Amino acid sequence: MAEEVVERALAPVVPAGRGRRERRDRLGRLRSRSAPYALVAPFFVLFGAFGLFPLVATAWTSLFRVELTAPEAREWVGLHNYARLLTDEFFWNALANTVLIGVLATVPQLLLALGAAHLLDARLRGRLFFRVAALAPYATSVAAATLVFALFYGRDQGMVNWAIGLVGLDPVDWQNGPWASKFAVASIVIWRWTGYNALIYLAAMQTIPHELYEAAALDGAGRWRRFRHVTLPGLRPALAFTGLVSTIGAVQLFGEPLLFSSGAGASGGADHQYQTLGLYLYEQGWVNLHLGRAAAIAWAMLLLLVAVFGLVRLVRGRGAR
Repeated sequence: MAEEVVERALAPVVPAGRGRRERRDRLGRLRSRSAPYALVAPFFVLFGAFGLFPLVATAWTSLFRVELTAPEAREWVGLHNYARLLTDEFFWNALANTVLIGVLATVPQLLLALGAAHLLDARLRGRLFFRVAALAPYATSVAAATLVFALFYGRDQGMVNWAIGLVGLDPVDWQNGPWASKFAVASIVIWRWTGYNALIYLAAMQTIPHELYEAAALDGAGRWRRFRHVTLPGLRPALAFTGLVSTIGAVQLFGEPLLFSSGAGASGGADHQYQTLGLYLYEQGWVNLHLGRAAAIAWAMLLLLVAVFGLVRLVRGRGAR
Protein backbone atom coordinates (compact mmCIF):
# COMPACT_ATOMS: atom_id res chain seq x y z
CA MET A 1 0.00 0.00 0.00
CA ALA A 2 2.81 2.41 0.90
CA GLU A 3 4.57 1.68 -2.42
CA GLU A 4 1.37 2.54 -4.41
CA VAL A 5 1.04 5.84 -2.56
CA VAL A 6 4.67 6.71 -3.37
CA GLU A 7 4.22 5.80 -7.07
CA ARG A 8 1.10 7.99 -7.32
CA ALA A 9 2.95 10.86 -5.71
CA LEU A 10 5.91 10.54 -8.12
CA ALA A 11 3.72 10.08 -11.25
CA PRO A 12 3.78 13.09 -13.62
CA VAL A 13 0.78 15.32 -13.38
CA VAL A 14 -1.11 15.56 -16.70
CA PRO A 15 -2.85 18.89 -17.16
CA ALA A 16 -6.61 18.69 -17.65
CA GLY A 17 -6.43 20.65 -20.91
CA ARG A 18 -3.87 18.27 -22.37
CA GLY A 19 -6.10 15.26 -21.63
CA ARG A 20 -9.04 16.88 -23.35
CA ARG A 21 -6.90 17.66 -26.38
CA GLU A 22 -5.75 14.05 -26.58
CA ARG A 23 -9.37 12.84 -26.43
CA ARG A 24 -10.34 15.29 -29.17
CA ASP A 25 -7.42 14.11 -31.32
CA ARG A 26 -8.45 10.48 -30.87
CA LEU A 27 -12.06 11.31 -31.82
CA GLY A 28 -10.83 13.27 -34.83
CA ARG A 29 -8.71 10.34 -36.03
CA LEU A 30 -11.63 7.98 -35.49
CA ARG A 31 -13.94 10.24 -37.50
CA SER A 32 -11.44 10.62 -40.33
CA ARG A 33 -11.08 6.85 -40.55
CA SER A 34 -14.79 6.12 -40.41
CA ALA A 35 -15.88 8.96 -42.73
CA PRO A 36 -15.21 7.02 -46.00
CA TYR A 37 -17.20 4.05 -44.72
CA ALA A 38 -20.07 6.33 -43.71
CA LEU A 39 -20.09 7.94 -47.15
CA VAL A 40 -20.25 4.64 -49.06
CA ALA A 41 -22.61 2.94 -46.59
CA PRO A 42 -25.86 4.22 -48.25
CA PHE A 43 -24.84 2.65 -51.56
CA PHE A 44 -24.17 -0.74 -49.99
CA VAL A 45 -27.39 -0.57 -47.98
CA LEU A 46 -29.46 0.20 -51.09
CA PHE A 47 -27.56 -2.36 -53.17
CA GLY A 48 -28.12 -5.01 -50.53
CA ALA A 49 -31.82 -4.19 -50.23
CA PHE A 50 -32.71 -3.80 -53.91
CA GLY A 51 -29.93 -5.73 -55.67
CA LEU A 52 -28.40 -8.50 -53.61
CA PHE A 53 -31.46 -9.53 -51.61
CA PRO A 54 -33.76 -10.01 -54.67
CA LEU A 55 -30.99 -11.99 -56.36
CA VAL A 56 -30.58 -14.34 -53.40
CA ALA A 57 -34.36 -14.57 -52.90
CA THR A 58 -34.84 -15.52 -56.55
CA ALA A 59 -32.18 -18.21 -56.29
CA TRP A 60 -33.86 -19.60 -53.17
CA THR A 61 -37.30 -19.55 -54.80
CA SER A 62 -35.98 -21.44 -57.83
CA LEU A 63 -35.35 -24.46 -55.57
CA PHE A 64 -39.05 -24.82 -54.72
CA ARG A 65 -42.30 -25.67 -56.44
CA VAL A 66 -44.36 -22.60 -55.55
CA GLU A 67 -47.41 -21.01 -57.12
CA LEU A 68 -48.19 -17.31 -57.27
CA THR A 69 -51.66 -17.91 -55.82
CA ALA A 70 -50.21 -19.66 -52.73
CA PRO A 71 -46.64 -18.46 -52.13
CA GLU A 72 -46.63 -19.78 -48.57
CA ALA A 73 -47.24 -23.38 -49.73
CA ARG A 74 -43.78 -24.41 -50.91
CA GLU A 75 -42.43 -27.80 -51.84
CA TRP A 76 -38.68 -28.38 -51.97
CA VAL A 77 -37.62 -29.74 -55.36
CA GLY A 78 -33.91 -28.84 -55.42
CA LEU A 79 -32.57 -28.45 -58.94
CA HIS A 80 -35.66 -29.93 -60.58
CA ASN A 81 -36.73 -26.59 -62.07
CA TYR A 82 -33.32 -26.23 -63.73
CA ALA A 83 -33.30 -29.83 -64.95
CA ARG A 84 -36.75 -29.30 -66.41
CA LEU A 85 -35.45 -26.45 -68.56
CA LEU A 86 -33.02 -28.82 -70.28
CA THR A 87 -35.93 -30.77 -71.77
CA ASP A 88 -38.32 -27.84 -72.21
CA GLU A 89 -38.76 -27.15 -75.93
CA PHE A 90 -40.36 -23.77 -75.24
CA PHE A 91 -37.32 -22.67 -73.24
CA TRP A 92 -34.96 -23.61 -76.08
CA ASN A 93 -37.25 -21.92 -78.58
CA ALA A 94 -37.21 -18.75 -76.47
CA LEU A 95 -33.42 -18.98 -76.15
CA ALA A 96 -33.01 -19.34 -79.93
CA ASN A 97 -35.38 -16.43 -80.56
CA THR A 98 -33.48 -14.29 -78.05
CA VAL A 99 -30.16 -15.00 -79.76
CA LEU A 100 -31.50 -14.40 -83.26
CA ILE A 101 -33.34 -11.20 -82.40
CA GLY A 102 -30.34 -10.04 -80.40
CA VAL A 103 -28.01 -10.51 -83.37
CA LEU A 104 -30.48 -8.92 -85.80
CA ALA A 105 -30.84 -5.93 -83.50
CA THR A 106 -27.37 -5.46 -82.01
CA VAL A 107 -25.08 -5.73 -85.04
CA PRO A 108 -26.94 -3.30 -87.35
CA GLN A 109 -27.66 -1.02 -84.41
CA LEU A 110 -24.01 -0.57 -83.44
CA LEU A 111 -22.88 -0.21 -87.07
CA LEU A 112 -25.51 2.44 -87.78
CA ALA A 113 -24.64 4.20 -84.53
CA LEU A 114 -20.97 4.27 -85.53
CA GLY A 115 -21.80 5.77 -88.91
CA ALA A 116 -24.21 8.30 -87.41
CA ALA A 117 -21.63 9.36 -84.83
CA HIS A 118 -19.05 9.88 -87.59
CA LEU A 119 -21.50 12.15 -89.45
CA LEU A 120 -22.45 14.07 -86.29
CA ASP A 121 -18.77 14.64 -85.58
CA ALA A 122 -18.39 16.55 -88.85
CA ARG A 123 -18.76 20.34 -88.96
CA LEU A 124 -22.38 20.58 -90.02
CA ARG A 125 -24.88 23.36 -89.59
CA GLY A 126 -27.43 22.64 -86.92
CA ARG A 127 -25.32 19.94 -85.28
CA LEU A 128 -27.08 20.45 -81.95
CA PHE A 129 -30.48 19.83 -83.56
CA PHE A 130 -29.32 16.57 -85.14
CA ARG A 131 -27.79 15.41 -81.87
CA VAL A 132 -31.02 16.07 -79.98
CA ALA A 133 -33.01 14.37 -82.74
CA ALA A 134 -30.77 11.30 -82.49
CA LEU A 135 -31.74 10.94 -78.82
CA ALA A 136 -35.49 11.39 -79.42
CA PRO A 137 -36.22 7.67 -80.12
CA TYR A 138 -34.54 6.72 -76.85
CA ALA A 139 -36.76 9.19 -74.99
CA THR A 140 -39.88 7.66 -76.55
CA SER A 141 -41.67 5.10 -74.42
CA VAL A 142 -41.46 1.45 -75.38
CA ALA A 143 -45.25 1.13 -75.56
CA ALA A 144 -45.71 4.10 -77.91
CA ALA A 145 -42.86 3.05 -80.22
CA THR A 146 -43.98 -0.60 -80.40
CA LEU A 147 -47.62 0.26 -81.10
CA VAL A 148 -46.60 2.60 -83.93
CA PHE A 149 -44.34 -0.04 -85.45
CA ALA A 150 -47.14 -2.60 -85.13
CA LEU A 151 -49.24 -0.31 -87.34
CA PHE A 152 -46.37 0.06 -89.81
CA TYR A 153 -46.01 -3.72 -90.05
CA GLY A 154 -49.73 -4.39 -90.44
CA ARG A 155 -50.46 -7.16 -92.95
CA ASP A 156 -53.40 -5.53 -94.76
CA GLN A 157 -52.99 -1.78 -94.28
CA GLY A 158 -49.46 -1.43 -93.01
CA MET A 159 -47.17 1.17 -94.51
CA VAL A 160 -44.30 -1.29 -94.94
CA ASN A 161 -46.37 -3.68 -97.08
CA TRP A 162 -47.67 -0.71 -99.06
CA ALA A 163 -44.08 0.41 -99.76
CA ILE A 164 -42.86 -3.03 -100.87
CA GLY A 165 -46.01 -3.39 -102.98
CA LEU A 166 -44.92 -0.38 -105.01
CA VAL A 167 -41.92 -2.35 -106.25
CA GLY A 168 -44.00 -5.41 -107.11
CA LEU A 169 -43.35 -7.55 -104.02
CA ASP A 170 -46.02 -9.59 -102.26
CA PRO A 171 -47.20 -8.43 -98.82
CA VAL A 172 -45.48 -9.99 -95.82
CA ASP A 173 -47.21 -11.24 -92.68
CA TRP A 174 -44.84 -9.44 -90.33
CA GLN A 175 -46.56 -10.53 -87.12
CA ASN A 176 -46.93 -14.22 -87.90
CA GLY A 177 -44.00 -15.04 -90.15
CA PRO A 178 -41.19 -16.94 -88.37
CA TRP A 179 -38.40 -14.71 -89.70
CA ALA A 180 -40.39 -11.60 -90.59
CA SER A 181 -41.63 -11.23 -87.00
CA LYS A 182 -38.09 -11.47 -85.62
CA PHE A 183 -36.88 -8.84 -88.06
CA ALA A 184 -39.80 -6.57 -87.18
CA VAL A 185 -39.13 -6.79 -83.44
CA ALA A 186 -35.42 -6.23 -84.04
CA SER A 187 -36.15 -3.12 -86.09
CA ILE A 188 -37.94 -1.56 -83.12
CA VAL A 189 -34.87 -2.10 -80.97
CA ILE A 190 -32.64 -0.66 -83.70
CA TRP A 191 -34.80 2.45 -84.00
CA ARG A 192 -34.88 3.08 -80.26
CA TRP A 193 -31.21 2.55 -79.40
CA THR A 194 -29.19 3.63 -82.44
CA GLY A 195 -29.23 7.32 -81.52
CA TYR A 196 -28.32 6.60 -77.90
CA ASN A 197 -25.27 4.58 -78.91
CA ALA A 198 -24.37 7.18 -81.56
CA LEU A 199 -24.12 9.88 -78.91
CA ILE A 200 -21.86 7.65 -76.80
CA TYR A 201 -19.59 7.11 -79.80
CA LEU A 202 -19.68 10.83 -80.57
CA ALA A 203 -18.56 11.71 -77.05
CA ALA A 204 -15.74 9.17 -77.33
CA MET A 205 -14.69 10.52 -80.74
CA GLN A 206 -14.34 14.01 -79.37
CA THR A 207 -11.81 12.81 -76.80
CA ILE A 208 -9.42 11.53 -79.49
CA PRO A 209 -6.58 14.07 -79.97
CA HIS A 210 -6.71 15.87 -83.33
CA GLU A 211 -2.92 15.61 -83.51
CA LEU A 212 -3.33 11.91 -84.31
CA TYR A 213 -5.51 12.72 -87.33
CA GLU A 214 -3.08 15.38 -88.48
CA ALA A 215 -0.12 13.02 -88.18
CA ALA A 216 -1.99 10.31 -90.10
CA ALA A 217 -2.93 12.82 -92.82
CA LEU A 218 0.71 13.92 -93.14
CA ASP A 219 1.67 10.27 -93.59
CA GLY A 220 -0.71 10.09 -96.54
CA ALA A 221 -3.59 8.21 -94.85
CA GLY A 222 -6.99 8.77 -96.41
CA ARG A 223 -10.32 9.10 -94.60
CA TRP A 224 -10.93 5.37 -94.38
CA ARG A 225 -7.45 4.63 -93.08
CA ARG A 226 -7.69 7.44 -90.51
CA PHE A 227 -11.03 6.07 -89.39
CA ARG A 228 -9.68 2.54 -89.20
CA HIS A 229 -6.32 3.21 -87.54
CA VAL A 230 -7.13 6.28 -85.41
CA THR A 231 -10.86 6.46 -84.71
CA LEU A 232 -11.62 2.79 -84.07
CA PRO A 233 -8.73 2.23 -81.62
CA GLY A 234 -9.82 5.34 -79.73
CA LEU A 235 -13.37 4.00 -79.54
CA ARG A 236 -12.48 0.63 -78.00
CA PRO A 237 -13.78 1.46 -74.49
CA ALA A 238 -17.02 2.88 -75.93
CA LEU A 239 -17.42 -0.09 -78.27
CA ALA A 240 -16.92 -2.50 -75.37
CA PHE A 241 -19.44 -0.62 -73.23
CA THR A 242 -22.15 -0.48 -75.90
CA GLY A 243 -21.57 -4.11 -76.81
CA LEU A 244 -21.95 -5.10 -73.16
CA VAL A 245 -25.11 -3.04 -72.63
CA SER A 246 -26.64 -4.19 -75.93
CA THR A 247 -26.02 -7.84 -75.07
CA ILE A 248 -27.66 -7.45 -71.67
CA GLY A 249 -30.59 -5.64 -73.27
CA ALA A 250 -30.97 -8.37 -75.90
CA VAL A 251 -31.15 -11.11 -73.25
CA GLN A 252 -33.69 -9.09 -71.24
CA LEU A 253 -35.80 -8.05 -74.26
CA PHE A 254 -39.40 -7.89 -73.09
CA GLY A 255 -41.49 -4.80 -73.91
CA GLU A 256 -41.14 -4.82 -77.69
CA PRO A 257 -42.18 -8.46 -78.30
CA LEU A 258 -44.90 -8.25 -75.65
CA LEU A 259 -46.68 -5.32 -77.32
CA PHE A 260 -45.88 -6.06 -80.95
CA SER A 261 -48.98 -8.16 -81.58
CA SER A 262 -52.18 -7.22 -79.76
CA GLY A 263 -53.47 -10.77 -79.37
CA ALA A 264 -50.22 -12.66 -78.79
CA GLY A 265 -49.30 -11.38 -75.33
CA ALA A 266 -46.62 -13.35 -73.52
CA SER A 267 -46.75 -16.25 -75.98
CA GLY A 268 -44.77 -14.28 -78.55
CA GLY A 269 -47.01 -15.09 -81.51
CA ALA A 270 -49.32 -17.95 -82.38
CA ASP A 271 -46.38 -20.35 -82.76
CA HIS A 272 -44.10 -18.67 -80.21
CA GLN A 273 -42.12 -17.43 -83.20
CA TYR A 274 -40.72 -14.36 -81.42
CA GLN A 275 -41.08 -15.32 -77.77
CA THR A 276 -37.92 -14.27 -75.94
CA LEU A 277 -36.57 -15.45 -72.60
CA GLY A 278 -38.05 -12.38 -70.93
CA LEU A 279 -41.49 -13.22 -72.33
CA TYR A 280 -41.15 -16.88 -71.36
CA LEU A 281 -40.21 -15.89 -67.82
CA TYR A 282 -43.27 -13.63 -67.64
CA GLU A 283 -45.51 -16.34 -69.06
CA GLN A 284 -44.35 -18.93 -66.54
CA GLY A 285 -44.48 -16.64 -63.51
CA TRP A 286 -47.45 -14.33 -64.11
CA VAL A 287 -49.61 -16.20 -66.62
CA ASN A 288 -49.09 -19.82 -65.60
CA LEU A 289 -48.37 -18.72 -61.98
CA HIS A 290 -45.28 -20.98 -61.59
CA LEU A 291 -42.95 -18.80 -59.54
CA GLY A 292 -40.34 -21.51 -59.04
CA ARG A 293 -39.97 -22.08 -62.78
CA ALA A 294 -39.86 -18.35 -63.45
CA ALA A 295 -37.10 -17.92 -60.87
CA ALA A 296 -35.11 -20.72 -62.49
CA ILE A 297 -35.46 -19.04 -65.90
CA ALA A 298 -34.27 -15.75 -64.40
CA TRP A 299 -31.14 -17.40 -63.04
CA ALA A 300 -30.62 -19.24 -66.33
CA MET A 301 -30.61 -15.84 -68.07
CA LEU A 302 -28.04 -14.56 -65.58
CA LEU A 303 -25.83 -17.62 -66.04
CA LEU A 304 -26.13 -17.23 -69.80
CA LEU A 305 -24.81 -13.66 -69.59
CA VAL A 306 -21.98 -14.73 -67.29
CA ALA A 307 -21.03 -17.52 -69.72
CA VAL A 308 -21.07 -15.16 -72.73
CA PHE A 309 -18.94 -12.51 -71.03
CA GLY A 310 -16.58 -15.14 -69.66
CA LEU A 311 -16.14 -16.60 -73.15
CA VAL A 312 -15.48 -13.15 -74.61
CA ARG A 313 -12.90 -12.41 -71.94
CA LEU A 314 -11.21 -15.76 -72.51
CA VAL A 315 -11.01 -15.14 -76.27
CA ARG A 316 -9.67 -11.63 -75.74
CA GLY A 317 -7.08 -12.94 -73.27
CA ARG A 318 -5.84 -15.54 -75.73
CA GLY A 319 -5.79 -12.94 -78.50
CA ALA A 320 -3.69 -10.60 -76.35
CA ARG A 321 -1.12 -13.37 -75.85
